[in-house]
Order: sequence, then structure tokens, then C-alpha cells
Amino acid sequence: MARPDISEVRSLTDAEIEEQISGCRRQLFDLRFQQATRRLEQPHRFKQSRIKLAHLLTVQKERQRSALSAT
Repeated sequence: MARPDISEVRSLTDAEIEEQISGCRRQLFDLRFQQATRRLEQPHRFKQSRIKLAHLLTVQKERQRSALSAT
């Protein structure tokens, strides 16, 4: 699976970004729980989830900074 493109994240609304951030954090929690109980079958999903979360947080922070500089 190819890495998600950050331009796709930039096209989302602020509410969608917030929703996906909470979803990614929940997914990482579930993956850690599966790893602890030795039921994790796809360990590569850790990296994919962390990259997606980083993209979402980056775009969110960019929007916050641009909103502060615009005022």
C-alpha cells in the first residue's frame, strides 16, 4: 500500500481532520492492545497509522498558525 499523500489531508475540513485524528489515535491504541495480547497480525499498520496521524497533525498546526498570523 502506498503512503497517503498529504495533499489529500489538506483538502479536508477542520472538523474532518479532528475526527480522523481521534480515529488514528484510537487505532494506535487498539494496535498496541493487540500487540500486548499477542493478537497483532499486521504490524505494518503501526507505521501507516503514525504517518497518517503526523500528516493530520501537521496540517492542523499549519492551519492554526495561519489563522493566528492572519489576525
